[in-house]
Amino acid sequence: MHFNAYGGNGAALAAALVNAAEFTPRAIEPLLTEHEMLRTTLTAAQAAELAEWARLLAPVFGERDLDNQVKLINSLLDISATKPFVTNHDGLPPHLHFSSTDGDIVSRTKDTTAGGLAMAVSFSDGRRLGRCGRPGCSTVYVDTSRNGRRRFCSLACANRVNVAAHRARAS
Repeated sequence: MHFNAYGGNGAALAAALVNAAEFTPRAIEPLLTEHEMLRTTLTAAQAAELAEWARLLAPVFGERDLDNQVKLINSLLDISATKPFVTNHDGLPPHLHFSSTDGDIVSRTKDTTAGGLAMAVSFSDGRRLGRCGRPGCSTVYVDTSRNGRRRFCSLACANRVNVAAHRARAS
């Protein structure tokens, strides 16, 4: 599934924040840069604020009740206080921005992730925001596969489940 650049980027950034193991400027700044955020320098307090934001993002992934998932995303949008706008900067065709480039990195990250999750759930049945199906793995992901049937965060987790099932059948 293809989301527009901001929806996909925002949803992918949300998943990356939820999956982050450490919330220090040194750990989070490269993650923000990788997901095309600008001016990613963080203080320790801002990194801690993003850790709390990631905790709020987490329940959206893997939620199978669409009404509840929409409610969770709307509460994130309320917190982020985002005001989307259309722009055509740098010769690009018109596209949606979820945050002002003038905001601080925490505000822009909140706006981008909340907006990205809203786009992801709006352009899918809500099941594209998943949580790994392997017992013991809590990794979340955005399912961009063609058929939307992804169940695991990685091939390694899928293989572990399949090998365990094979061994259970063989014994």
